[in-house]
Parts: sequence; structure tokens; C-alpha cells
Amino acid sequence: MTGPKAPKDPEKKRKSFYIMRGKEIAGSPQEDGSGAQFIYLDTGRLAGLARLTGGIADEAILELLATAQGIRKLVYSIGISAETQEPGETVSFLLQMYGKRDPYGSGTVFRMPLVADGMERIVKFSEIEWSEDDDVPGQIRFGFEKAGARAKVSVRFYLQDGFDVPEPEEEPEPDLTCDAYAKMLEKSLMQTGNTLRLKRVLERARRGEDVTVAFLGGSITQGAGAVPIHTQCYAYKTFERFCRLAGRQTGENIHYIKAGLGGTSSELGVVRYERDVCSEGAVRPDLVVVEYAVNDGGDETEGECYDSLVRKIWMSEGDPAVVLLFAVFADDWNLQERLRKVGEAYNLPMVSVRDCVVEQFYQKPGQGRVFNKNQFFFDAYHPSNLGHTVMADCLGYLFQTVDALPADAQDVDLCQIAPPYGDAFAKIRLFDRSCIPEGVRVDCGSFTETDRELHMAERNMDLHGTKHFPHNWKHSSGSRPFSMDIVCSTLMIVEKDSADPGAGIAEISVDGVPVRRIDPTEVGWTHCNALICFQNREKKEHHVEIAMTDEKKWFTILGFGYVD
Repeated sequence: MTGPKAPKDPEKKRKSFYIMRGKEIAGSPQEDGSGAQFIYLDTGRLAGLARLTGGIADEAILELLATAQGIRKLVYSIGISAETQEPGETVSFLLQMYGKRDPYGSGTVFRMPLVADGMERIVKFSEIEWSEDDDVPGQIRFGFEKAGARAKVSVRFYLQDGFDVPEPEEEPEPDLTCDAYAKMLEKSLMQTGNTLRLKRVLERARRGEDVTVAFLGGSITQGAGAVPIHTQCYAYKTFERFCRLAGRQTGENIHYIKAGLGGTSSELGVVRYERDVCSEGAVRPDLVVVEYAVNDGGDETEGECYDSLVRKIWMSEGDPAVVLLFAVFADDWNLQERLRKVGEAYNLPMVSVRDCVVEQFYQKPGQGRVFNKNQFFFDAYHPSNLGHTVMADCLGYLFQTVDALPADAQDVDLCQIAPPYGDAFAKIRLFDRSCIPEGVRVDCGSFTETDRELHMAERNMDLHGTKHFPHNWKHSSGSRPFSMDIVCSTLMIVEKDSADPGAGIAEISVDGVPVRRIDPTEVGWTHCNALICFQNREKKEHHVEIAMTDEKKWFTILGFGYVD
């Protein structure tokens, strides 16, 4: 009889930092019925997580996180833990590096099953079979057997010898009932603006009349970082607060529209407003919250599209109330200085999440800090469940404040106010392959196919993503250009971006003159992108051609926005 084998000597304690710490995740529905939570690491996002969650400020370490080679130089092992409510449940963990030849196909993909009991599992990087084609960190993915399953997860990097990082700090549970939090909400209210429309919506809701509350914006409005995304996002939580203030149940006579689309600015928002919020005239919103303060860095017009969108909504049928909401990134950045000029010019209600939370991030617990950045943010760009709750509380504070004020005697007359940035896009209209306007002549040339791999977003209360711009023109091969004759003064193209190396460059000419060259791989992921072909030209018939520089590459035209 022999005794038990002696256990291995324990690993020495290594310096480490978290890139995820106690984060709630949920499995988004996949085609096979399973669920998956994606955490993207490319385009600087891994360094952002290291700053946010790990407190890393050393630029040399952050620089190493930008490449696959640098990560392997820095990281000795990775620790992963997951915890669910079901004992013994297993989730899958995946770490992927994007490849040089094919971002999604030629890099390392490491998989492992993970018992979701809260215990940390350690994987040494020396035990992973790395691809020689690894380029940059790609993504982490947690997989579930069923869509909608939830877990709390942590991911920690243990470092090679010679690297030093600060020890993780304690994170006490935030108290949202304290006086410091109440003062934070007060700071979020930039101005109540003209109260007439917002008070009118509240009064109509209280009387039991049908009222529709809508939210338009980017990925934060879509609900990114909220778990589950349909009930924990700021939009739905704000809707609940509005219903409670009006003394009504959700869905009773107060209706909800969520039209967030990740990675898109007001340049696309002004094009898709009638379709995604108004359902082409079938819906008439009574209150619209507009959130583009962290997305409009990509707006080519630097304010005119946002200005045009606000005017479009305000002057639409039914005279809806408009609230401007300014979200914030983990680096304290947003564009509220630019966008607030629109709200100030039109005297609209404005709420700043940045003004609410950023100052207290840099205070100590017990001396003004209610929560830290890791608690507020899910990643460097999106709020956690707590963050979404705070955003909803900021909007709820606005509603309560306006509710207690008298209504302004007169409405704002935008016809009498010069737009601070311009309104060239306020009357823009969208069309695609399904609804070509009368008088517009289209010859699709070699753009004969329909692209079905599209940008998706969870709409309203849906957990399953809706494909955007399904009625499109896709070029896969052939030399014939797409051509169109259209009477208009302003024209936008909506095209599909992608990281697929098979995507090709398209050149657009108007009336025989080249106007722009579009490379859909520049952004690096599948999403909708609106770009200006021309604006404020003479209103006449223009001949537009879109030609491929390589006839063997693909390119997808999702639609057009035009002003006639």
C-alpha cells in the first residue's frame, strides 16, 4: 500500500492585473440556440480594459498589449473564473488572436471548458500552441449551452518576471441611496430647457392616452454592457422611470422604442430615423432621447448631421419632446462641448453623464466617491448594469425636475432660430433596394446579389439581433458599375464595413467627376457606415456611378440618403 503522491510545489505569487473583474455577462442568441458573450480586444480595447479594470498606467505595459507578440512577452499565465447560479454548470472560454493573413481565420484560437463554480483556473501561456501568423489580440468569448444564460466572470493576467503593477484595490458595494449620489444626479442636469413639450407628454401619459417613448443612438443605447441587454439597458430603465412618474405600468398606454445601433454616429442616425424610430410613418413618437455624444467623432460634418437630426425630430408630426443625453467613455471623453450648442440654441433639456460621474471617480471612498470606473463601466466604452442604472437615474432626475416646474407658455419655434451647425440633412430620406423612389433610375450593374451577413442590433425588447439594411446591392464579381440617376441636392451612401480581406475598394463619381473612394476594411468590423457623396449642390438630376477597383472583390451598398 502506498501513500498519496506529494503535491506539486505551489506556483510563486506573481504580479497580476484584471482585465475583467466580477463582470456580469449573458449569452446572446446564436444560430444553433446556444449563447455567447463576446469581449473584443482589438483596436486598443485590451489596453483600455487594462487601464479601466487593472489600473494600469505604465505606457510600456499598455504598448505590449497592442500586439500578440507583446502579450506573450508580458503575460506568464491567464486566470479565468466564472460563477453561475446552477452548481456544476460548465461554460466555455475562448481566447483568439487575429491573424495577419486572415483576421478571423489564421490566428491562434485557444478553447477550454470552465466549471462555473467561482474558482480561478490558470492556463500558462507556454502551454498554448501559438500560431506564427498571430497579429493582434482579437477577442475573448464565453459560451453557454443556452441563449440568455448568465454568469459573473473574471479574467486576470499574471505577468512574467520583471514586470510590476499595482495590487488590485477593494471595491465596496455602491450605495445609491447616499447624499453623495443625490448630489451627483443634480450635477447631471445641464438644463431643463423649454418644459412645455416634456410636461405635455407626462400629462398625456397620466390621462391614459397612448404615448411612445423612443431612444436613438449608438451601442450604449442599443444596451451594450447591460445584462440582460433588453431589461438592464439605460433605455428600458428610463422608460420604467417615466412610467412610474406618470403612475402607469409599462406597456399599458406608454410604449417603448429602442433604436440604438453600435458604432454609428448621427450621420447615420439622421438617415435611419424615419425607418427605425417612426417605422416609416406608422409610429409617431412623443418623446425622443438622443444619445450620440460618444459616437459623433466619426461625423464628417462635425455637428451638422447632429443639428439636422435634432431639427428633424423636433419639427416632425406630433411635436415630440426631445432630450439630449451625453454619455461618456472610461477615459472621461465625450463631445458634449460640441453638441450642447445645439441644445442651447433650441433650449432643449440636456443631461450629462460625464458631469454626473467623472469628478467622483477621482475622489476617495467616503470622501465623495460612490463607485469606481470598473464598477461603472463594462469595458472602456460601455456602462455596466450599474452604469446603465446611473444613466437612467440621470434622466429620471430630469423628468422629476421638469414635472415639478410650470410649463413654459410658448413652444420653441425652430423656424425662427438659425441652426448653429446647419440643417442640410434635416429633410434627408432613406431608400434601398426595396423602395426606390419614383423618378430615380437605378442600373445595379454587377451589384446584383443581396448581402445577408449584416450589422445586427437588439431592437426594443428583442434579445435576438435584427439585421439592418437587408435590402441591399452586393457586388461579388464583374466589371459593370452601379449607376443611378437621381434629382437631389445632397446624397449619402450607406455601405457595409468589414474586416474581410475579400472586401474591395469602391470609387464613386458624380456627373463624371470622382467624389470619393471607399475602403470598407478601414473600420475593421461589420457595421453600417453612412458617407457623404455630395451636399448642398444644385437641385437637379445627377448621374452617380459606383465602380470597383478590383472586379473580383465584394462591396455592399446598403442604401442611400438623399435630399430632394
